[in-house]
Amino acid sequence: MKKTNKIIDNAARELPVSPANAKPVDTAVKVGSFRWRICALLFFATTINYIDRQVLGILAPQLQSEMNWTEVQYGYIITAFQFAYALGFLIMGNIMDRFGARKGFSFAVVLWSFAAMLHAAASSALTFGFARFGLGIGEAGNFPAAIKTVSEWFPKKERSLAIGIFNSGANIGAIVAPLAVPFIALRFGWEWAFIITGALGFIWLAFWLATYKKPEDHPKITKAELDFIQSDSEEPVERIPWLKLFPHRQTWAFALAKFMTDPIWWFYLYWLPKYLNTSHGLTLDKIGLPLVAIYVLSDLGSVAGGWLSSFLINKGWSVNSARKTTMLICALAVLPIFFTSQTANLWIAVGLISLATAAHQGWSANLFTLVSDMFPKNAVGSVVGIGGMCGAVGGMLIATATGYLLDKTESYVPLFIISSVSYLLALLLIQVLAPKLKPMRPQ
Repeated sequence: MKKTNKIIDNAARELPVSPANAKPVDTAVKVGSFRWRICALLFFATTINYIDRQVLGILAPQLQSEMNWTEVQYGYIITAFQFAYALGFLIMGNIMDRFGARKGFSFAVVLWSFAAMLHAAASSALTFGFARFGLGIGEAGNFPAAIKTVSEWFPKKERSLAIGIFNSGANIGAIVAPLAVPFIALRFGWEWAFIITGALGFIWLAFWLATYKKPEDHPKITKAELDFIQSDSEEPVERIPWLKLFPHRQTWAFALAKFMTDPIWWFYLYWLPKYLNTSHGLTLDKIGLPLVAIYVLSDLGSVAGGWLSSFLINKGWSVNSARKTTMLICALAVLPIFFTSQTANLWIAVGLISLATAAHQGWSANLFTLVSDMFPKNAVGSVVGIGGMCGAVGGMLIATATGYLLDKTESYVPLFIISSVSYLLALLLIQVLAPKLKPMRPQ
C-alpha cells in the first residue's frame, strides 16, 4: 500500500499546478489517448493544406516559361494569395469562434479544395491570381481551426507538443508535393497536378465529419481522459468580439511576431524552387530530392520545438520560461541562413536552409501555443486570425518586394539577411509586450 501511494504521489508531482477551479485528475486511472486521433486529423489537414499551396511554387519555373510571366507578375500572383490569406484569417478566425471547429473547418476545407482544383482552368497571370485569391481565403481557416481544436482537446502541458505535431504536417505536405507534383505534371500535364491534389481535401472532410465532436460531447472519450483534458480549464467567459481583442498587449505580441516571421516562411515556400533553379541549375525532374531533404528536417524541427517546451514545463519550468527559451534557441538557429547566398555548393546551401526552416517550424509551434497560454478558448480562433492576418500582410509585402528585387538585381543576398535576423527581433517584441505571458483578462 505504501508503495502504491508513493507511485501516485510521484505522478501527481508531474502534473502542472492547476487553478482553483481545476478539475482533479485521478492519476491512478490510466488516461486515454483519443485526443491524439484528433491531433492526427489536424496533422493530415495541415499536410493537405500545404500540398495545395506548394503546387504553384514547384511548377513556377515551367509555368513562367510557358506563359511568359515576369518576376514581377509572379510576385503579384503570390501577393493575390497573401492578400486573400490576410483577409481570410479575420473572416475564418471569427467563423471558428462563432460556429465552432467542426462546421468552420468543414467550410474552410471545401472552399480551399475547390479553389485548388480551379487552378487547372487558369491560362494567364490574371486568372492564376484569381484562383490563388480563392485558395488564400479558404486556407486561412486551417490554423485558427486547428489551434482552437487543440485548446479544447489538450491541457496546457501538452499543447505545444500537439501543435508541433500537427504543424509538422506543413513539412510533410512540402515533402509530398515535390515528389508527387513533378510525377503528375510530367506524365499527365500540369493541370492534373492541381486537380488531384485539390481533391484530397474532400477525402479528409469525410473523416473529419465522422470523427470530430467537442470532448465533453464525444461518446468515445473516457471520463479519465476528459478530466485530464480539463485539468487546467479556465473559468468560462462569454465570446469576445475580435475588435475588443486589439487593445490588449498580448494580441499585439502574437500579431507582430507573426508579421515579422511568417513572411520568411512564405519566402522559403514560394522562392526556394526558383532559387534552386536559378542559383544551382535544378530543373523540375531534379528538384525533388533537395526540397525533400529541407522539409524532412523542417518536420523534425516542428516536433522537436513543440516537444522541448512541453518537456521543460514537465521538468518544473514556468510556461513563460519554457516557451521563450525554446523560441530563443530557434531564433539563434536561423542566423546562419545568411551564408546561403555566399556558397556555390548545393548541399551546403540545402543544409543551411534546412536548419533555418526547422528552426522556423519549432518557433512557429511555440508561437501558436502562446495564444492558448494567454487567451480563453473562445477567443483563440479570433486571436490566431488576427495574428495570421498580420503574418499574411507581411507575406504580401515580401512577395511583391521579392519580385521587384529579383527582377532588378537577381540577388538573393538581401532576402537571406532579412531572414536571419527577423526571429530575434520578433522575440524581443514578445518580451516587451508580454514579459510574463499573463492571461488576458476580459473586460
